[in-house]
Amino acid sequence: MIRIDHRISIDERELDERFIRASGPGGQNVNKVSSAVQLRFDVRQSPSLPNDVRMRLERLAGSRLTREGVIVITAQRHRTQERNRADALDRLVELIQRAAVAPIRRRPTRPTAGSRERRIEAKKHRSSIKGMRQREPSVE
Repeated sequence: MIRIDHRISIDERELDERFIRASGPGGQNVNKVSSAVQLRFDVRQSPSLPNDVRMRLERLAGSRLTREGVIVITAQRHRTQERNRADALDRLVELIQRAAVAPIRRRPTRPTAGSRERRIEAKKHRSSIKGMRQREPSVE
């Protein structure tokens, strides 16, 4: 079980890892070793996620989410498969943790009397400055 927070844990069987060849540096090994990891997690079919977290996770995943509702995370920063596996898992856990935090609803507030007064004074001041730029018509 992979612990996300106090109420969410994901079974390791829900994750699918595929090993692919990484692009970038790697020397003589680069074309022989499949060190990059493609981690797949089916968000829509996961029994571990509450509905609200699932909805936020789908929104947060963005382009990493397929049409079928599978999050695909590719890790190829490191040269070893083990470090790439850990990196991909860490990134998935961090994404789910961000989705698990419910956004704080904004409480609508009214401007205070003082702030309204300051706003009107600033507008009057600005108006007088612009008014001074006007040329008076010449009387002949």
